[in-house]
Amino acid sequence: MSITNNATSSAVGWFVRLADLLAALGTFWIFVLMSLVVADVAGRNFFDTPLTGVAEFAGLSVAAIVFLQLGAGILGGRMTRAGFLIDLIDRRLPRLRLALDVLYALVGCFIFALLTYSAWPELMLSWQSDEFYGVRGLYMLPGWPFRALAVIGATMATLAYLFLIPVLLQRGPTDTTRAS
Repeated sequence: MSITNNATSSAVGWFVRLADLLAALGTFWIFVLMSLVVADVAGRNFFDTPLTGVAEFAGLSVAAIVFLQLGAGILGGRMTRAGFLIDLIDRRLPRLRLALDVLYALVGCFIFALLTYSAWPELMLSWQSDEFYGVRGLYMLPGWPFRALAVIGATMATLAYLFLIPVLLQRGPTDTTRAS
């Protein structure tokens, strides 16, 4: 179920735009990361001078990019699920499908709320301790921005699932057997 396909109220509209903005930032980050990897490979192979820290930055970036795009993925109905089974249930038992969709959203909301709750102290510790990744004196990346993106992304995912529940309930069961 996609929240972006429905007419969204202004209360949810701002959130959809914010999720789309974060997803666009994640997409831009992918472009920057790909450019750095290409520059590193070219520097390594043609000039025997690799870019320092690209591997570490890429490793940290993957999780950050995923968290940036979570909210838009949830709102757009692009989270992984067994679509063939859900479609089969929808054709035969539309009310069960609705109940499963709501349960799915509740569980997703709960899981990402727990993730937000558990990641917040890690973010604060990273901020207070000046956590860095890399090699001191050669290159260093602060750890807190990556942890902050995990907290922001998990919070966005929690809210996305929460905003999805009323949309599901408003839509109600889709009884395709009556339409045929």
